[in-house]
Amino acid sequence: MIQGLSPSAASADADTVVSALLECGMIAAKSEVRRIVSVAGGVSCDVYRVDLPGRSVGVKRALPRLRVAAEWNAPVERSAYEVLWLRRAQAWGVRAPHVLASLPDRNLFVMQWFDAAAHPVWKAELLAGRVDADFARRVGAALALVHNRSSADETVARDFASDELFRQLRISPYLDATAVEHPDLAARIGGLAASLARTKVALVHGDVSPKNILCAAEGPLFLDAECAWHGDPAFDAAFCLTHLLLKALKLGTRASRDACGAFAGAWLDDAGWEEAAALSRRTAPLLAALLLARVDGKSPVEYLNASERAFVRRFARDFLHRPAENGDDIDVLKHMWFERLDSR
Repeated sequence: MIQGLSPSAASADADTVVSALLECGMIAAKSEVRRIVSVAGGVSCDVYRVDLPGRSVGVKRALPRLRVAAEWNAPVERSAYEVLWLRRAQAWGVRAPHVLASLPDRNLFVMQWFDAAAHPVWKAELLAGRVDADFARRVGAALALVHNRSSADETVARDFASDELFRQLRISPYLDATAVEHPDLAARIGGLAASLARTKVALVHGDVSPKNILCAAEGPLFLDAECAWHGDPAFDAAFCLTHLLLKALKLGTRASRDACGAFAGAWLDDAGWEEAAALSRRTAPLLAALLLARVDGKSPVEYLNASERAFVRRFARDFLHRPAENGDDIDVLKHMWFERLDSR
């Protein structure tokens, strides 16, 4: 009944999924489950598509240990914060899956399922060379909407007080681990990590990667908010821009460059929670540190070759060695990045 797993794992996982659906009232009998398909691609969770009479639903369960080469453990209660983020984002008019049922004790929830043909993953579209700068602009605008609405919502700080979770999922594996690999930059990266940890402004998604965004005519649809946290919105923009810059390196197209500018421009233009120039200056060095983390942290991107990884490493190290008092912003970093790409 379950596809994509070994027979022993399939049996155990199928039982878990069916049991959860019964417990939360999504089905009345086991016989309603037509098929369970394991969805590949996630490192932090198990995701299943469950075919029921007349519809499909998604079941997501957080894993205590992430599927990466380095040892990386994380609290499974992050599932509850993801449910909260999805529900809050929808209330603010940002597209995300409807949460149909939640079982916090199982660190599992059931959500709306989207047909892959009509909702392709943005990462796959980008790597296939189908780059739409206007879609990138819409991602930046949607992200700014979450940041704006949450910065004015006094309940967000209470509901998303997930500092330790964010430290384990983001600060430690990305910034702290990278500082260990580059001891000459440890003070600089450590300062960025400390600033990130203490900045409390808005609701942060924490994993705004193209792999977690579906494309549709209605606009971007956000998934996988396990790292949701009341903190610094600069992290979300820097995290997404990291991926867009790396895709531009891989693709080398004009459209991929335009997408970077469109995303950053929309996000900064709509930044009503603080002055855009200061926000851009705070985001740029964090972006450089995350670029370095994507080749030397605990979760390196899989699609860069050795030469491309070396390019990222040289660029990020050079940028982080620049004096902090330069006040370099996102535009400065992007200009330097593409200038170096052109001169390779």
